[in-house]
Amino acid sequence: MVLVVGEEYNSTKAELYTFEDGAKVFEPIIVNVGKSGFGFGLGEVELFQKNGEPTKYEGDQKAPIGIFKLDAIFGYKKGMKFKMPYIHAKKGVICVDDSDSEFYNKIIKEPKIKPKSFEEMRRDDGQYELGIVVGHNKEQIKKRGSCIFMHVQKAQNAPTAGCTSMTLEEIKKIASWLDESKNPILIQVTRAQLEEVLKLYGSLKF
Repeated sequence: MVLVVGEEYNSTKAELYTFEDGAKVFEPIIVNVGKSGFGFGLGEVELFQKNGEPTKYEGDQKAPIGIFKLDAIFGYKKGMKFKMPYIHAKKGVICVDDSDSEFYNKIIKEPKIKPKSFEEMRRDDGQYELGIVVGHNKEQIKKRGSCIFMHVQKAQNAPTAGCTSMTLEEIKKIASWLDESKNPILIQVTRAQLEEVLKLYGSLKF
């Protein structure tokens, strides 16, 4: 389990914790999250959302609040070995953020008829050199957000478009530890949801 906790809905920084069998694995780290803070996303378990609390939408630059499966690892190098499915982020591989596309929120090989909007997984910078696919909005609900990853930070204090970023060394450590057979998840919340999460996962030594 990866647990990311931001102080408030407008926080652009958060603390990341790692757990296995209820015990902490690595030392906590500070990560960057969305430029517009947090909004409730679409994950495996619906957390309680009060009236007036923000919701995650496409392009709003909010990091999603929720409990999400960690589905795969991606990177620039071919044939990297992990205990998770691996996607080679080579030229021509894209993630679709066009809500009207049948491939919305999917990582695919670029089709002949291109979606109206997508992002290249092989970027000109190192932000996708190594990353983890977060299973947000897997039902492809229109305009509720797409292409959510954990990836390499642009700079130490650079917020994201809705992803969670950290140093390359930190992402390598987490990616190497994740194991598909243990059903890894990301729980991403603000302090307001932390009590609810600790009730759901009573074994956490937080």
